Amino acid sequence: MKQLKTLAIAVVLAVGAVSFANAQDKVAHVNVQQLVEDMPEMKAARSELEKLEKQYSADLKSSGQELQNKIKLYESEASGKTEEENRQRAEEVQSMQNNIMQARQTAEQELQKKQMELIQPILEKARQAIQKVGREQGFKYVLDSSPNSGILLADGKDLLADVKKELGF
Repeated sequence: MKQLKTLAIAVVLAVGAVSFANAQDKVAHVNVQQLVEDMPEMKAARSELEKLEKQYSADLKSSGQELQNKIKLYESEASGKTEEENRQRAEEVQSMQNNIMQARQTAEQELQKKQMELIQPILEKARQAIQKVGREQGFKYVLDSSPNSGILLADGKDLLADVKKELGF
């Protein structure tokens, strides 16, 4: 009877160990941040955003220079103008400053909108590839191991190389 108990305990422990090992194989991880950064589409999106940012920056710089030139001109002519003309010129300068500030805010909003427009499809493509590779390899869970994602230890299967292969790079 004692041998039967020992045998039963050994079987339970063996089954438990196998179940635990199988559970460990059902979890993988991938550094989503690195994956997205390495995707060719992200490099193209970043390039397009930089180009747009330079364009907005050049436009704002041009407007700022125009404002500075107008201020210098008005200051140099102020003594020869009436009080009413100087007041109108000051209002014009203030209006130009407000327009530049508004243009800066609009440019920032447009850049953010464009960034979301460009990045959302890239993130979706990465997500689909991660899911496909994870399912093909039999994983139940795939965790994001990007820095500051909440994963403190990522010693399991890393799918980054497999997902990159799935995406064709």
